Amino acid sequence: MGRHDGKRMKPGAPRTDLREPTRRSALAAIAAAGGMMLTSPFAPHAGKAEAAPEAAFSEIAPGLFLRRGEQAEMDGENHGAIANIGFIVGQTSVAVIDTGATTRQGQALREAVQATGKPISHVIATHVHPDHCFGHGAFAEGFAAGTIANVGHHRLPRALAERGAYYLERLAAIAPEGSEARFIAPSMLVQETMTIDLGNRALRLTAWPAAHTDNDLTIHDLKTDTLWASDLVFNGRIPVLDGSLTGWLAALRALVELAPASLVPGHGEVGPPGPMLQRQRAYLEALASGVREAIAQGLTIDETVTRLADLGRRDWLLFDGSHGRNIVTAYTELEWE
Repeated sequence: MGRHDGKRMKPGAPRTDLREPTRRSALAAIAAAGGMMLTSPFAPHAGKAEAAPEAAFSEIAPGLFLRRGEQAEMDGENHGAIANIGFIVGQTSVAVIDTGATTRQGQALREAVQATGKPISHVIATHVHPDHCFGHGAFAEGFAAGTIANVGHHRLPRALAERGAYYLERLAAIAPEGSEARFIAPSMLVQETMTIDLGNRALRLTAWPAAHTDNDLTIHDLKTDTLWASDLVFNGRIPVLDGSLTGWLAALRALVELAPASLVPGHGEVGPPGPMLQRQRAYLEALASGVREAIAQGLTIDETVTRLADLGRRDWLLFDGSHGRNIVTAYTELEWE
């Protein structure tokens, strides 16, 4: 069934024509209320800063290096360096996982890899969001020469084509080096699963159905049993729903069954997967339950946002930046069940 401003829509009307006005109306209402900002993943009215923060990479497991992102929205002070990015070193080559928000962040990552003495064979983008893959310009020469494989989900090229220009505009607004950022669509596409070998180090790549986004890719380092889940898992800061709520819950159930020894979230500290997955599932399940109940009772999308405004507030960082949007996205999906 479909609703707009609390009224039942005519049977047979195209879904895409109904859902977007409903979403726009609700987003405008939330923004006007000011209680839950909809800036994801950019902070509002961000000022420009003069110098980019230094990137520091630490070894979190043998041969696996990470730059921890700041638990914040993207703004002029952090230059968009909010995501966990890094690389994995094999005997013969290195795979980079996400490149950050700007070319300078990508260059810092490339310089960190050079200290290993191994060439980069793969640059892997975990999904479309700019804090993860807009530093790809630092590797453009390798892509063009064919010495570095540019890897991503099979849906990532379309997502970049649809959103890339807007993300570049926002990056340029928050930091001086943001104007130098580039997005480069992958040429090696993962349809379902793919295994790459870095030399006595196999990485299993999985392209997920719609979950956090519709182009999420995970990397499982079989040598250390470490799963680089990226934004399929948030640790500390509130999860951001930009794909499918039901799909994300299904993905989390699959991750529980996979049971890796260690998990690298897209944001927050690395650790055992159990507590992270349990906490995130609890929030998303409560969100789904609350929205379904509101729909069953005939509440409009704006009324649902008001009812669920504090759901999980005490449990997450940066709550006001994303929770309202999560409700809207969940409603526009679940009203069609």
